[in-house]
Amino acid sequence: MTDLEKLRYPVGKFERLAQPLDRATREAHIATIEGAPARFRSLAGGLTDAQLETPYRPGGWTIRQVIHHVPDSHMNAYIRTKLAVTEDNPRITTYEEQVWAELPEAKHGAIEVSLTLLDALHRRWVAFLRALPETDFRKTYQHKEWGAVPVEEAIAMYAWHCRHHAAHIEQATRNTVMAEG
Repeated sequence: MTDLEKLRYPVGKFERLAQPLDRATREAHIATIEGAPARFRSLAGGLTDAQLETPYRPGGWTIRQVIHHVPDSHMNAYIRTKLAVTEDNPRITTYEEQVWAELPEAKHGAIEVSLTLLDALHRRWVAFLRALPETDFRKTYQHKEWGAVPVEEAIAMYAWHCRHHAAHIEQATRNTVMAEG
């Protein structure tokens, strides 16, 4: 992995599941999703506007854009998992995350709005996931690039996504501290 790839994927790239998850592993992923709002708030809550403008890597999003991206992405994930459980392998739509990250509210908006949204969204999503019967975790949605995605794989992917972007903020914060130091 190149240095730029290490900055882009500080926790490694997500790898598709080779086999179904056991209950303990699935619960660990749900716990990661549950704890993510507090993690993001602790990482970014005390940062100044200038610090929020720090990119996590050369050419990468700023901390502010990352904070706004996470609930954008996770709202899509929440809806996708609910569609998978309530419909028969529905074809889901994707969104242009790079374009969304360049919209004015993502580039310049107050992060408190997205931190609050993330908290409410994750509480609702975790309640939904913990109430599912075992068989529903194997239900799928159809993604145009990945094919059939089981709910449990989506859970693993978004737990990774939480760790991935938290690491981006940690990286950018280290860069800010070193630049200010």
